[in-house]
Amino acid sequence: MDLDTVRTFAAAADAGQFQEAAAELGVTQQAVSKRIAALERDLGVRLFTRTARGAELTIDGQAFLPHARELLRVAERAGASVGAGRRPLRVDVIASRSAQSGLLRGFHRAHPDIDLDVVMLFEIETAVAAIRSGAIDASFRAVAAPGRPFPEDIASVRVVDEPLQLLTGPAHALAGARSVPLAQLAGHRIWMPGIVPGTEWGAYYDDLAAEFGLTIEATGPNFGSDALLDTIADTPALATFMGEPTRLVWPAGYGLRRIPVTDPVPVYPHSLLWHRDNPHPALATLRAHLAATAAGHDAPGTWAPRWVIPH
Repeated sequence: MDLDTVRTFAAAADAGQFQEAAAELGVTQQAVSKRIAALERDLGVRLFTRTARGAELTIDGQAFLPHARELLRVAERAGASVGAGRRPLRVDVIASRSAQSGLLRGFHRAHPDIDLDVVMLFEIETAVAAIRSGAIDASFRAVAAPGRPFPEDIASVRVVDEPLQLLTGPAHALAGARSVPLAQLAGHRIWMPGIVPGTEWGAYYDDLAAEFGLTIEATGPNFGSDALLDTIADTPALATFMGEPTRLVWPAGYGLRRIPVTDPVPVYPHSLLWHRDNPHPALATLRAHLAATAAGHDAPGTWAPRWVIPH
């Protein structure tokens, strides 16, 4: 049912005259008459009776009026539910324990009045498509896959570089080191199940391994962080990379070691992506918060692939 026609009917019922309804709606009297006639054809009844005083509702018009008003109220509520600032800000992160989630938690603590809806999408193409469709407002992503031009309608800003640490069990050859140079990891097996070829993080670790001669294995199913910690604790030959701010809890008997990697420090770069035409007011607040609080990037002594989002 056409809402403009319903709105015209309600205005004419309130005014009692088509001419006054036309003035209120900013249309001609002829337009009001045509809309009412169209509504009457759709409903199959007469809604008004013309009198010397103007237009009076018929019995059918009186029966339809409260429903017409409810239709207009529902339409108003529907529009308000998706208006700027009315719905939660939807933000995509790669993982719940990542530096990205930490940034969002900091934003929520600073702005508890802003509703957040946090989602986890799979790869950058999925995230960009969701930004374009309006399914999400923003996404934290690390890199644009090499060889692919970045979409012009998607804006981005680099917000933080996440240092990687080496995680080992107590019997690993490097377990006693206070830090380890990146080149010294050549020859050690670094196990990272869950790396998927073609993803942004897959491309990141491919470049890291190629540039420093590392052996990064993604064999076996990914059973999650608990299973990964179990294996690293029990297997002296294996280590894994872990983001410095990643919060992990393991049994005391595991004796796991988190060892800083240096010379250079490999960093996983995180950028915020959003559509340039997105009007959500909380998005501007998020961007301002990140600009004021997030750490810098491209610091001396760090390494990231050359094809990461540069700005």
